[in-house]
Amino acid sequence: MDFSNVIGQEPAKERLIQMVKEGRLPHALLFCGPEGVGKMALAMALASYLLTNPDGEDNGSLNTTNALAMLRKWEHPDLHFSYPTIKRPNMSSDHQPISNDFAQEWHEMIMQGTYFTMNQWMKQMGATTQQAIITGAESDELSRILALKSSQGGYKIAIIWRPERMNLTSANKLLKLLEEPPHKTIFLMVCEEPEKLLETIISRTQRIDVKRIDDDAIEQALITQRGIDNDAAHRIARIANGSWLKALETLDTGNENREFLNMFQMLMRLCYMRNVKDLKRWSEVVSAYGREKERRMLTYFQQQVRENFIFNFQRPELNYMTLEEEGFARNFARFINEANVIEINELFEKANRDIGQNANAKVVFYDIALKLIVLLLKK
Repeated sequence: MDFSNVIGQEPAKERLIQMVKEGRLPHALLFCGPEGVGKMALAMALASYLLTNPDGEDNGSLNTTNALAMLRKWEHPDLHFSYPTIKRPNMSSDHQPISNDFAQEWHEMIMQGTYFTMNQWMKQMGATTQQAIITGAESDELSRILALKSSQGGYKIAIIWRPERMNLTSANKLLKLLEEPPHKTIFLMVCEEPEKLLETIISRTQRIDVKRIDDDAIEQALITQRGIDNDAAHRIARIANGSWLKALETLDTGNENREFLNMFQMLMRLCYMRNVKDLKRWSEVVSAYGREKERRMLTYFQQQVRENFIFNFQRPELNYMTLEEEGFARNFARFINEANVIEINELFEKANRDIGQNANAKVVFYDIALKLIVLLLKK
């Protein structure tokens, strides 16, 4: 893992490397930014850089070669990860879970890549309804580990993922560590909600704000890493809105979105033809999806209403559609206009809320269909 594996974020990479080379690296960095922009990737790349080039220079030594080999498997003895955990049913009542309890699950996840979400981690741990936190026992364990001498004679690095999930006991213990850090110890904290951190912890770190990834960088990564053709990569990069995770999600949900597009097309065509009988059948089909999928579909419908409305202005840079969606919009967009766009959007929004409150799905979707017949006539 090195900085070349981080998608985009060139200014942040250059800043971090320059800090190391000029000897200005603080003992604690706080990486902040939205989900999917590469905060964890930057932290892990910096950790690898420090453990192989402690002075900012690769001297090609045997130690460097050994460090690279260990980092390829994320098994370097001087790199420590701390992250939110859950309490498993088989844990004793007085046991506070620590990262080491889930070391295997964590290792499996980071070996798959350095871009991941809290939801992915929760699934990896097998969580159900538990709340994932960083416990006081975790801070004690981190303090114990970092008090030991460096195994390789260089830096000791602690990557703390999602420190905003520390409970108060854990946060206060970490604060003491930051106030009196062990010799040659670097803390790299990766945070999405810095407002939940203690102000005293924030004041003892140097904050690195990680911005959205440039569309061009996402597009190029989709082409080179995923083998996506240029046009599809360009469209996905724009839809991703600066998040590599969103780009991957768009790829993974492609089949579902195509299904939603088919249902959107069918709904609009049947409403245009005022085919009440088939609209009833359409309602019965989608009401069998299950509530979570129904709500995802309604959210998708709202996005399509927005995109079709914007399509009328003939400003391609403002549209975020796949090739199939754009093909349908060429003929359909004219039916979404200033006279009905707000009401149609509110219709889908209300339906989403009603489904979330356990309303009868068949009734909700048939009601949508009947109201759309009238709304599509507005000009």
